[in-house]
Amino acid sequence: MGKGGSKLSSLDLAELRESTDFSEEELREWYKTFMRDCPEGRLTRDEFKHIYHQFFPCGDPDQFATHVFRVFDSDGNGYVDFREFMRGLALTSRGSVEDKLTFAFHMYDIDGNGRISRQEMLEIVTSLYKMLGPVLSASSDDPAVTAINSQTPQQRVDLMFQQMTTEDDTISYQQFIKGAKRDAAIVQLLRMDVMSGTLPQDEAAQRAAQSIRYR
Repeated sequence: MGKGGSKLSSLDLAELRESTDFSEEELREWYKTFMRDCPEGRLTRDEFKHIYHQFFPCGDPDQFATHVFRVFDSDGNGYVDFREFMRGLALTSRGSVEDKLTFAFHMYDIDGNGRISRQEMLEIVTSLYKMLGPVLSASSDDPAVTAINSQTPQQRVDLMFQQMTTEDDTISYQQFIKGAKRDAAIVQLLRMDVMSGTLPQDEAAQRAAQSIRYR
């Protein structure tokens, strides 16, 4: 799939069908939208942030979007191409709880050393609260959401570390997945669809496409 290419190659299509939950028809439609609105075949960090501003117009998503962009940009070249975008979208909008938690772990592990420090987790949780402020402030019958609403980012991080850490005060991948699954509030906080907020999956994909189109 070259720069500015007009077609999705059979090889790219087969690879994406294998690595995502999107059908061939969906992939072709997404590719048309992506290439029409990103003719260079890639999204910049600022363009990625703009998508988040469409989803969260009342919050401040810039810092959180920057961290999500880092995970989407799997080759670290400063851009998100179509394959990276679809892989990330598949995980965050259609993946299982464990898929989403795996994505979240890589986002929280800012320096990429395979473990999450308190400072790393506080940075991500704070950015998430800033983005979701209006959503978290709304009343909810969900006890998990209520629990999150009653805590500051620091309190939430302290609780998560209390449940997940060992002697070195950092969290490994296995500890993160196991600990998150034990706590409904943690799962609610960490599994938020990072490309869709609280939107249903199909609507989330539709909104993402519109956000690219009108960026």
